Amino acid sequence: MSDTLITTSSDIMGGTPVFAGTRVPVQTLFEYLEAGDTIDDFLEGYPTVTREQVVVLLETAKGRVLAEVK
Repeated sequence: MSDTLITTSSDIMGGTPVFAGTRVPVQTLFEYLEAGDTIDDFLEGYPTVTREQVVVLLETAKGRVLAEVK
């Protein structure tokens, strides 16, 4: 996988952060999870996003949260 996980471009979704190589907003993953859906549900709905991208994003977010509470 590319070192770039999330990209933004005014040409893609008006600059909304998206998973690199897709037009899928990162926020959509969090909305799925907040609604009680699974990662598999999200991936089924957005097949251009890979499981690896989702896991890396969640691990990165987890690391940042844990670093802030220390």
